[in-house]
Amino acid sequence: MCGINGIYQFSGFKRDQNLIEKMNNSLAHRGPDAEGVHRDEFINLGHRRLSIIDVDARSNQPFTSNDRKWVMVFNGEIYNYKSIKSQLSDYDFKTDSDTEVVLAAYIKWGDKCLRAFNGMFSFAIWNLETKSLFIARDRLGIKPLYYVLTDEEIIFSSSVRSILASGLVEKKTREQSLIDYLRYQTVHAPYTLIEGLFQLIPGQQLSINEEEGILFKEYWKINEDYQHSKLNLADTQTKVRSLVSESVEKRLVADVPFGAFLSGGIDSSIIVGLMSEVHDKKVDTFSVTFSEDEFSEGKYAKEVADKFKTNHHEIELGASEFRDLIPEALSFMDHPSGDGPNTYVVSKKTHEAGIKMALSGLGGDELFGGYSIFNQVADLQSKGWLKSFPAYARKPLANSYHMLKGTVASSKIKEILKLEFFDMEYIYQFYRQVLMDDQIKKILKSSDLPRHSAFDITHKLVGYETIGWKMPPLSRISAAEISTYMQNVLLRDSDQMSMGTGLELRVPFLDHELVEFVLGVPDQFKKPTSPKKLLVDSFKDILPENVYNREKMGFVLPYSHWMKNELKSYCEERLNHLKNYKQFRDGGIEKLWSQFLKGHKRVTWSRIWPLVVLGDWLKANEIDE
Repeated sequence: MCGINGIYQFSGFKRDQNLIEKMNNSLAHRGPDAEGVHRDEFINLGHRRLSIIDVDARSNQPFTSNDRKWVMVFNGEIYNYKSIKSQLSDYDFKTDSDTEVVLAAYIKWGDKCLRAFNGMFSFAIWNLETKSLFIARDRLGIKPLYYVLTDEEIIFSSSVRSILASGLVEKKTREQSLIDYLRYQTVHAPYTLIEGLFQLIPGQQLSINEEEGILFKEYWKINEDYQHSKLNLADTQTKVRSLVSESVEKRLVADVPFGAFLSGGIDSSIIVGLMSEVHDKKVDTFSVTFSEDEFSEGKYAKEVADKFKTNHHEIELGASEFRDLIPEALSFMDHPSGDGPNTYVVSKKTHEAGIKMALSGLGGDELFGGYSIFNQVADLQSKGWLKSFPAYARKPLANSYHMLKGTVASSKIKEILKLEFFDMEYIYQFYRQVLMDDQIKKILKSSDLPRHSAFDITHKLVGYETIGWKMPPLSRISAAEISTYMQNVLLRDSDQMSMGTGLELRVPFLDHELVEFVLGVPDQFKKPTSPKKLLVDSFKDILPENVYNREKMGFVLPYSHWMKNELKSYCEERLNHLKNYKQFRDGGIEKLWSQFLKGHKRVTWSRIWPLVVLGDWLKANEIDE
């Protein structure tokens, strides 16, 4: 796990040669073990290394091929690299690293090597003879890759801040991205909050060469027409168990101490159980507990830890300690998001215990239907009688219902009831929305809001007449969740917060072979009559009953209480910073904050916290407007 940087000028390198060191320094936290630079007449490549596999200095980067024709910078892990290496007997390997395997595979197979890789990665390969560049990002978007592309050059990095640190990009916000952030507490790929700065989307490659020019290509899509499983229920459960078990075992390849995050929920408990089966030593597990009992899952985590006899570490967190960690956590917020500090806390404590790599249960909810949205969308679409009323007739009913309830949920139901169509992508765009459009219009000067990015993404993925339409209905929701909320909030935050502490995080539920199989499973086998029933039934023999027969809590800090008390002044300072930006309406932020303090039903802590983070990020990065 590392950080990569690059500046390629198509007509010859004329930039300051020290810029690549400046970019490297800005992401030193991603790679504290080693750093390196490659320079030639066209390109500068930089790398910071966190050593996990083959910690020998021979594997430091930028990595050059034996014939000195190729140079690579690589961030991530390839879990099946030993199997791939056995197919490359004609290459004279000098190291035991997956880095060299990636380079050798590309030299032999070209971009077809991507199909062979099982892992998380972003990398760039430079051919010194042909002056061609190849960049790629993993299928599920676990590892980041940002870039700025002009007629003269491409600047790329694992980090937004690294690109900003180069001084080559104007620090100007993209207005549509700001609205996207206010709606969804993030900015969806391929965009970022900065004008002209983009993300390579998951499963995408970019080649720049004389023959093809500049060419983007998707080598993997989540909405592929996967072969629907024809297995019966028992065999489906056996296959799920096998794929999850294999995924966990693959992710235990490391030359450093490792452990696991253990929340006491279904996903992390399964991972810890499987780790205990295949690992010959006690597994180190880590969980956050709170002095406020209603937020703590500590007793469930301890039950799982006792069952599998792990070396368990409880991280008890109170308001004062969390308050002290907030500035530190946000300092590693590479791109603003409404989530993250919780992951930072557990990552920091895990790293302090001597662990350099940890497994996480992230992805289980999205893949196996763990969220309420999987029931809610299906339930709403089953109400065919609603469609018999035209939208104009439903509108008064929707408004009346919202006026009666006045909650976040009722505001979303109001928007859904006014829709012309009840196809999944039309409904879905509101479920992950944080601030509703009427609230956004009250804090922004512009009332001309663009179409929802969540709609555009899901419509392209699973809309009518797309390949994704052939997927089972619950799988279409999974594809939407993975491609929006998971990739652009959960994975981004997990990467930037764990890497901020020098910890590599691996996510077994996002093995692409597991994802492809589960997306092809028919709904009747995984319909969530209880949370993640297919997953639970596949592992019921190793799960304590208290883990799967309890109400889902999720890993949520007691923000609301803290923001009104211990963190109140901290929040106000960052909200006040937003007044400096011309996009915000005078008094809009203050009114929203006042509503939160008074307990307004529509202005919960999760509607305010993303604004606090935004104010902090804009100030810390000196964004002009």
